[in-house]
Amino acid sequence: MNEPMSAHTTYRVGGPADFYVRPERVDDVVLLIRTAREAAIPVFVLGGGANILVSDRGIRGIVLDSGGFRAQHFETQSDGSTLFRVGAGLPVSDASAAAAEQGLAGMAFIYSMPGSVGGAVWMNARCYGACIADILAYVDLVDEAGEFQHYIPREADFAYKVSPFQGRRTVIVEAGFRLTPGSTDELWQQMREVQHDRDMKGHFAAPSAGSVFKNNRDFGAPSGQIIDGLGLRGFQIGGARVSDLHANIVQNTGTATAADIKAVIDHIREEVRRARGFLLDPEIVLVGDWALA
Repeated sequence: MNEPMSAHTTYRVGGPADFYVRPERVDDVVLLIRTAREAAIPVFVLGGGANILVSDRGIRGIVLDSGGFRAQHFETQSDGSTLFRVGAGLPVSDASAAAAEQGLAGMAFIYSMPGSVGGAVWMNARCYGACIADILAYVDLVDEAGEFQHYIPREADFAYKVSPFQGRRTVIVEAGFRLTPGSTDELWQQMREVQHDRDMKGHFAAPSAGSVFKNNRDFGAPSGQIIDGLGLRGFQIGGARVSDLHANIVQNTGTATAADIKAVIDHIREEVRRARGFLLDPEIVLVGDWALA
């Protein structure tokens, strides 16, 4: 009870969860979801804690941490590809590294990204010209009614950082990725370049959730360039600050509250609206008691 969410998010902020559980079996997830539904207790599914901002007041109800699902299994397919079965709680960067060590291409783009496999699937994470939907073979999940489902992706269900799991209270427990043969050395070279690029943009300089806003081609430039053009690098409220290295990253300098971070994000959106006439679309999801914050 009263588990501090600051220990489970990449921003290192967030108040307590009423109840915090970390199941390791699908049957336990089914039982929990059915019991919570009958008792009208809300359930929030936690992945790697990236791309979320938890209120300083915390989260009411149950936080279900999917980190207990970390199994990995490789299966060679008849067409020469490999099906990589991965537990939803495994850090997505670890999954990328494991695939590279097996000489399997397809996941290098996601290396060094914070968060879990389940979170990356939920977000349809995209970077460096690729996205999770490009390699996704299936998703095993427990739905809102506590029923197990084996989902086979359809192209129409996915878009830029959009998946069919958003807006639903499903628990992703495993995902399968279809990978192809590659050179381990070449994959690691690509992955080191990806990590270096993230490092140069300040992703690891201080606690953050990476990019705050999605990019929209209709706006004529990436969100970071738009924000930078308004001179917002270094803008700070409390302990939250726009990165000096990349304007689409808001950092916790060490003393930030969730309210500080949200205030900086809101300020950026309003400044862009005033100057450019449109609203940037946040990647970060607000979680918890924000209505009361």
